[in-house]
Order: sequence, then structure tokens, then C-alpha cells
Amino acid sequence: MAETVVAVTAGVDTHLDTNMAAALDAVGAKLGTKEFPTTTAGYRALLAWLHGFGTVTRVGVEGTGSYGAGLARYLGAHGVEVIEVDRPNRQNRRRRGKSDPVDALSAARAALSGEASSVAKSRNGAVEAIRVLRVARSSARHDRTEALNQMRSLISTAPDDLREQLRYLSGLQLIDQAAALRPGADMNITSATKTALRELGRRAQYLGDQMSRLTALLGPLVIATAPALVASYGVGTDTAGALLVAAGDNPERLRHEATFAHLCGVSPIEASSGKITRHRLNRGGDRRANHALWRIVMVRMVSDPDTRAYVERRTKEGKSKREIMRCLKRYVARELYPLLAAEKTA
Repeated sequence: MAETVVAVTAGVDTHLDTNMAAALDAVGAKLGTKEFPTTTAGYRALLAWLHGFGTVTRVGVEGTGSYGAGLARYLGAHGVEVIEVDRPNRQNRRRRGKSDPVDALSAARAALSGEASSVAKSRNGAVEAIRVLRVARSSARHDRTEALNQMRSLISTAPDDLREQLRYLSGLQLIDQAAALRPGADMNITSATKTALRELGRRAQYLGDQMSRLTALLGPLVIATAPALVASYGVGTDTAGALLVAAGDNPERLRHEATFAHLCGVSPIEASSGKITRHRLNRGGDRRANHALWRIVMVRMVSDPDTRAYVERRTKEGKSKREIMRCLKRYVARELYPLLAAEKTA
């Protein structure tokens, strides 16, 4: 008799230093669990261990955007389908308890049953480069805003002469003047406040320069990655970057535009029951991508004749501005998805 080939579905509970893997056969029977280090050698050993049971069909990985990113890249490079798995159901976890092998088995069963079906982002191309640069710029913007807010707070309690000197300045003016303050040798309340403001001002200047450098890198990279997307009306390099990061280096994993709309949180969620058929607002999805669509819609509502005519028509039908913008975001997602998918095949 010919030897039967076992179809193996695996699940991995990822951590900073170790990955716990579990393997199931085609009917969900447990084949084994084992722990591996989060190194290239560990990824190699994990895949070899799975192949020891049979043919690996798919692997459900928790945290493909964090601790599991390296493993997902390695498995994808070796032709294994990687499924993104959410953390286990909290109700089940409370009832059955928690351990790494249990979580790995839960991830494997989610991948096998189809409960988890989203293909993980490949994170191995230009879009991943855009993502990491955007992360650095976002933190720089956040810290610069925080420094400016701290400066405003210090000015509100500063000695009268210093407060009158700085309280009515704009943000950029305040940063420049605060960075140029001279506290003096005597350490009194005025000198201490000037010292604090000077250090915060110089910090804000540095962070502003850092943002400029990162923006200078991001602009050409986004244009080179998705020229057709950037050329669309109302789409700039920043909004295009947010949409690219949401779709990932493998936008074909989204299958169709409705999936992309759901990812961006602009597809209505069905909330029907009994005789009532209705949909509710989708408050999930990638909020940065949702905000990018909102910015595109705002630009088009101001300057695009077709969009303005649409807004006027729907307003006469009794729609509120907020409802109209929700519809427009859905239309924009439908329009831009083919451009995201086309960049991969261009």
C-alpha cells in the first residue's frame, strides 16, 4: 500500500525569545508541541520539525506584526502559507486556563478551521521600509508635540516678565526663542525656568530636523513604490504611505476591494436580527488608513467638482455631512484598491 502523506497545519505562540509550535493533522488531531528559539536556526529547526510530520499546508502565527514577524518572513520565504491569528478568545481562556502549548494549539485550530483566514503581511519589501520610517517619524512628531506642550505649561507658571515675553508666540517662534534663551549664572526661579525652556526648545528643534530628514526619505520612496496611487486626486505621499502600510507588501492577500475597505474600517458591519435588517458603523480596522481616506475625502469635498456635486445631491436627500463622508470613504477605498494591487504586478 502507498504511504499516506499527512497534511500538517501548525500554530505558533510567539514571544520575544522563544516560539511555541503545535502541529495538527488534517482532522485536528494533535501531532506534537515543541519550543524553539527566535533565531534563524530556531526558525529552521521549527520548519524541519513540522516537515517531520508530513506536508505543511499552513501555519497560524500570533503577532505577525511584532514578535512573530521574523518567523512569518522565514516561513513565507520557504513557500509556507502564513495565516495571521488573533489572540485566543478570552472567555475560553478563562474557562480552560492559559499556557503556551494551549495557545499554540488554539492558533493551529483557528488556521485549520478557517476561523483565522487572513494571510499575513510579507514585510519584505519597499512597503516595510516605508512602515519603519513612518514609525520613526510618528514618534518624533509625538515627542515634539509633547515638548511644545510642556513649554506652554512652564510658560503659564513662569515669572511675569518671562511669561509676557513668550506667551503669545506661535509654536515655531516659541521653539526658536526658547532654544536661544540665556539663563545666566545665578540659579533662581527665572534662571531655572529659562534653562528648562531652552532644553525643551533645543529638543523640539532636533525632533523637527529629524522629522524633516525622515520626510525627505519617505517622499521619493512612496512615489517610487506607488506612482499611480500618488497621482490620484487628493492623494499625497503621506496618505499614500498610510494606505500602502495597511495593505502591506503583498496586497493580493486582501483578495478584493471589499476586504481592503473592511481593513480600513470603512465597510458597514451587518447588525441584523429577526425582522430588523440594518448595518452599523465599522469602528475597527486600521485607524491610520481610515484617517488617510478621511483626508482624501476632505480634499475632494473642497476642490473636486464631482465630489462636490455628490455632496450636494446627497444633502438634498437628507444625509448628514458625517454620513456622506462615510459613503465617500467607502467609494475612495473601492477606487484606490486596484492601484494598490497593481503596484505589486507592475
